[in-house]
Amino acid sequence: MSILVTPETKLLVQGITGSFGARHTLLSLAYGTLVVGGVVPGKGGQLFENRVPIYDSVIEAVKDTGATATAVFVPPPFAADAILEAVDAEIELVVCITEGIPVNDMVKVRHAMLGKKTRLIGPNCPGIVTPGEGKDSHGGCRIGISPGYIHKKGNIGVVSRSGTLNYEAVWQLTCRGVGQSTCVGIGGDPVNGTSHLEIMRMFNDDPDTHGIIMIGEIGGSAEEEAAEWIKHNCKKPVAGFIAGATAPPGRRMGHAGAIISGGKGTAEAKVAAFLDAGIAVAVTPSEMADTLLKLM
Repeated sequence: MSILVTPETKLLVQGITGSFGARHTLLSLAYGTLVVGGVVPGKGGQLFENRVPIYDSVIEAVKDTGATATAVFVPPPFAADAILEAVDAEIELVVCITEGIPVNDMVKVRHAMLGKKTRLIGPNCPGIVTPGEGKDSHGGCRIGISPGYIHKKGNIGVVSRSGTLNYEAVWQLTCRGVGQSTCVGIGGDPVNGTSHLEIMRMFNDDPDTHGIIMIGEIGGSAEEEAAEWIKHNCKKPVAGFIAGATAPPGRRMGHAGAIISGGKGTAEAKVAAFLDAGIAVAVTPSEMADTLLKLM
């Protein structure tokens, strides 16, 4: 099994004809992902690469293809509207790759999504990969920008705020012959759709996920909240890493959410919460996979 997506997931790509969206749509198709349509207003009726139909709206695409997920590769000024269009079409999963969406826009999106069936991953995230069985795990589902070839089908779940560290953990596992059930990059923006805690609950409930790597960053309290839940509820071994230990207080480092203020969100506090919850903490990024494997 896996979480969120499977090789049978039918995917739309909003912004499929842009350079970034087009490049990663081709990579997803090569990975075996079922890309059933693209959405670009004004380009309905055309074909992407002579194989993927393009629609003017998400609701039209959903009615025609039965898509249950969408990837958003839409420029920042229009990305929030693209997310809400997918929510209105009642798509189950929206994965927003776009970086630089105004925080005020995302606050409005979060408010508009209350009580709706759609789950949002991101924004400013690498997306999701559920590896398949084929060569280099092709035949799985790749939504977003993660390099498909680093993945291997198996039983370890990976969740991270950082795309780069997500890739690092996955590649470490694969190089050791250890595969992954699903790998989720939730993004590092201060207002995002899905938290560490929500992903941890899914991994805990997934019978084919046997261990988990959870990667966090300085800033906010999401990692501590997940750790508190893990302490009392998680039945599986968890290894963790917190990025940003050397960041000076008050200075933004990389992700918009990676900022320490008021003495909260420090690497020290997050590591302490992990250790208190029984999470094995990797001292450096190069030790993430080995830390979990030793724990298991």
